[in-house]
Amino acid sequence: MQPFVPPWLLRGRHAQSILGSVGLRRRRVRSAAQDLLAATHDVVVDCGAGVRLLCHHTPPRPGGNGRVVVLIHGWEGSANSTYLLSAATRLWRAGYRIVRMNLRDHGDSHHLNEALFHSCRLDEAVGAVGWVQQTYATDGLYLCGFSLGGNFALRIAARADHAGLRPDGIVAVCPVLEPAHTMRVLDEGSAIYRRYFIYKWRVSLEKKKAAFPQRYDFERLERFETLTEMTDYFVTHYTEFTDLQTYLRGYALTDDRLLSVTSPAIVLLADDDPVIPVHDIDRVATPDCLEVVRCRYGGHCGFLDGYDLQGWADEFIVRSFDRMHERRGEAIE
Repeated sequence: MQPFVPPWLLRGRHAQSILGSVGLRRRRVRSAAQDLLAATHDVVVDCGAGVRLLCHHTPPRPGGNGRVVVLIHGWEGSANSTYLLSAATRLWRAGYRIVRMNLRDHGDSHHLNEALFHSCRLDEAVGAVGWVQQTYATDGLYLCGFSLGGNFALRIAARADHAGLRPDGIVAVCPVLEPAHTMRVLDEGSAIYRRYFIYKWRVSLEKKKAAFPQRYDFERLERFETLTEMTDYFVTHYTEFTDLQTYLRGYALTDDRLLSVTSPAIVLLADDDPVIPVHDIDRVATPDCLEVVRCRYGGHCGFLDGYDLQGWADEFIVRSFDRMHERRGEAIE
């Protein structure tokens, strides 16, 4: 593909990040996804240990390519987030079977599990991908994640051999690399993103409280104005972790976390990402099968390549998976 170079007025990090999910682009993506959504049905997946996750399954179009892709959204997004629907629609039109996964307590799934979501709940995501592999995978299993979902996709890939998974390719778009640095950027950078995530998190917690009113009371969380303070309180009161730093290290991709990845994988980053410090990739030990693609522009999961607000990353994902499939065929031959 040609390098990602958006028109001049779309080169701002905030323009890319914000316009990618709101207003006109959201309406256009929903309109383009109507056929996909009409063919979709919900599946509550048993992930093991009594955990259930809500997924949305779309069978392939006639003449599909026999491959299935699992898409994972970012924190406080959902399987219906604009960026995810946009990628899903493009992949579906390319012949893929689509499974859009909701992480625990995302989408309309707060009632499915009594315990709260946190970012170290990797086992259930691995279990969901295992279910997809067993149920649908015929000629290839692929993973695609955005932001925190990209982080999950890469950690699933690192666990794959141990868990009996056989992913044929992974693409992670703007994945969280070093959670402590991302949280610092959110708290010290533009208030737009900090306020957005705090608001979304509080709404999510209210849904959890409504589903389990006897278990949860989140009134004290309302007094916090930074994600660091709020997360620190949340971790020490509602998770098994003893302190914030231990929790954040639990899902960091830095150091040797990804050295066990054996499937072809691509990490797509933007140098102007206002959420993910791109230089953190220098602290990630990458195996030979993992490729890092850095773009000068793109913001956070934006990559809008024209004033019609089309997503360059969608085509990048499709072509990356096609290339991985071709190389897999060559290796078999």
